[in-house]
Amino acid sequence: MSTSASRVATFGTTIFTEVNTLAQQYNALNLGQGKPDFDAPQDVIMQLVHAAQSGQHNQYAPGPGTASLRQAVVDHAARFYNMDINPVGGVVVTSGATEGILSAILGLVDPGDEVVVIEPYYDSYVPDIIMANAVPVYVPLHPPAWTFDTDELRSAFTRKTRALILNSPQNPTGRVFTRQELMLIAELCIEHDVTVIADEVYEHLLFAPAEHIP
Repeated sequence: MSTSASRVATFGTTIFTEVNTLAQQYNALNLGQGKPDFDAPQDVIMQLVHAAQSGQHNQYAPGPGTASLRQAVVDHAARFYNMDINPVGGVVVTSGATEGILSAILGLVDPGDEVVVIEPYYDSYVPDIIMANAVPVYVPLHPPAWTFDTDELRSAFTRKTRALILNSPQNPTGRVFTRQELMLIAELCIEHDVTVIADEVYEHLLFAPAEHIP
């Protein structure tokens, strides 16, 4: 008798587990998961020690996240993108981007809805969609420039489309979508009443002349 739900039966082992095992086996430097071979800056470590010793962080945090952290998110958006965000109603803190993406999908998508995924993609996207009993619809990026075909993108939108996951800079290709590409995505999402789930975790890891556009 199976002890797992049918919706997770095909998930298998995450690629990160496989790569970590191989890296350890061959004593290789693992560049696949944000795992540097050096320590955090000493100033950061001391701030963590101070926070742990302050007696202010031994209780459950507010559901949306602590006020100071939400304000820091707002300040970041204002500093880099001139965005005006309400820290009370406009920011929710999650335990990492992966949890945030799953929460967004579960909160937006009903069973049978479709979610557009640009591939290749970060490996949690499709399992998240399946967990919501929704259907992933794929739009491939074509080498060597790693751009999408506009007709393929347009055809991915149907009356069942509920969300699109947009990752820029893109993992794993490093592609930074241009303003023209983003405008087309925005136009299609507005036309079909589709919500964009933007994964921008690499927003500051850019090389000129690439420009991240939130």
